[in-house]
Amino acid sequence: MDNNRNKKNSKRESGREKIVGGKALIVIVIVSGTLVYYHCAYRDASLLSLLSDVLIVLLCSLAILGLLFRQLTIQVPVDPLEWQISQDTANSIVAWLANTIGAAESVLRVAATGHDKRLFFKVFLLYGVA
Repeated sequence: MDNNRNKKNSKRESGREKIVGGKALIVIVIVSGTLVYYHCAYRDASLLSLLSDVLIVLLCSLAILGLLFRQLTIQVPVDPLEWQISQDTANSIVAWLANTIGAAESVLRVAATGHDKRLFFKVFLLYGVA
């Protein structure tokens, strides 16, 4: 008899955990959606600006946590403050990123004008597949 009660209690607890997890997910989605709306619609900023702001916040958070962990002498398997790359590597990464963004911008600009219909359908299909 006690065995049946334990099974029922464990089922109730797992059900409650699912409800709490579902509520947390809903709250996270609502907060994220509100922040995206504020950034893109209210401030008239682009999606690229939103992504760059998120990246900056994540990198700053990692750096602050790295400093904090170093001060508290907590061993972390990966310390972002010790990531060092050479100047040539940094320049090549930035050049690659600039070339990629520039090429994508020029392709999208030509596709948006409608002069090259084949390119327009290629871009449209590529976004459809992605």
